[in-house]
Amino acid sequence: MTKAVAINGSPRMDKGNTALILNPFIQGMQYGGCSVELFFASKLKVLPCECGTMRCWRSTPGECIYRDNMSLLIPELKVADILVIATPVYAPLPGEMQNILNRMVPMLVPELVWRNGRTRARFRDGIAIQKIVLLAVGGWYEPENLDKVVDIVREFAETASVEFAGAVLRPHAYHLKKDGVLTETGKAVVQAVKQAGSELVRNGKIEESTLLKIRRPLSSEPRYISSGGVST
Repeated sequence: MTKAVAINGSPRMDKGNTALILNPFIQGMQYGGCSVELFFASKLKVLPCECGTMRCWRSTPGECIYRDNMSLLIPELKVADILVIATPVYAPLPGEMQNILNRMVPMLVPELVWRNGRTRARFRDGIAIQKIVLLAVGGWYEPENLDKVVDIVREFAETASVEFAGAVLRPHAYHLKKDGVLTETGKAVVQAVKQAGSELVRNGKIEESTLLKIRRPLSSEPRYISSGGVST
């Protein structure tokens, strides 16, 4: 059975718009035959990497000097075929999620290669991850506001020499609901998210048409502005 680890980087954990998109994605993956372990970055309370000496590559290869809840995550990551990074977009990543990405460096082999004009590494032997997928939500209208996070996660996947399996993006996520209840359009988006999770497991990729359904505009720009979504 395919295995996945999903990390919800929202400080609001299971009560935010990140969970509103991540939970059906996980359901779709499970429907496709994947076992998924869900972690909340805020609960893990992973310390930032501040030693600056790369001891996890030089003195103690593969071992971090910090002792915290990253030790709960690493064993699950080692046996996961897919890593799902789900995050709200602030400026641009919540600190807890950035800490987790930085603390994954010990999982990389300290043998750099030059590939396609870039310096790259790879995951150590025994790390099963083959694909990394991003789910990102934001409050601003345009999907381009999420581009920086897409770049960060794609770059991390390419540095680790695994496949970046796509970005599930939901701008102006607050418009999925009205008075706290999913709108009909919101329900359609959630259903498309569930389909995306299933496609990833069953087909090895998410169809572009499905991604477009998920990030499609939920209102016009003038309506978004008039609703108080942004001031001019």
